[in-house]
Amino acid sequence: MKQIKLACLLLIVSFLLSHTHLAHGHAVVTEHSLKITPVQAGKASQVSLDFNSQIELGLSRFYLVKVNDESQPVKFSAGTKAGQVILALPPLNSGDYALSFKVLAADGHISEDIIHFTVKP
Repeated sequence: MKQIKLACLLLIVSFLLSHTHLAHGHAVVTEHSLKITPVQAGKASQVSLDFNSQIELGLSRFYLVKVNDESQPVKFSAGTKAGQVILALPPLNSGDYALSFKVLAADGHISEDIIHFTVKP
């Protein structure tokens, strides 16, 4: 009976180990500075996005989305930590905005996402 349980356990562990790459195949934002430091109206600001993997910056794009889905490219650079990207936002009026991005992870997977935020006066 112990051998059957051990064989089943080994089979389960083998399955989980062989499929862990599925969970890490895309770049996902794990933290962003908007949670801690909101963007202030009328002031240029920086937003940091921390991804769970390295990002190929030269093949990634970030956009600021305004009212009526008007979007504009956002300048960005590598942060100080692995997988961190710093976005340079222009001065914004109060209102609702979003950051839209399409990034290429170092492992070759493309990820897209949108982060909504509000600028208060």
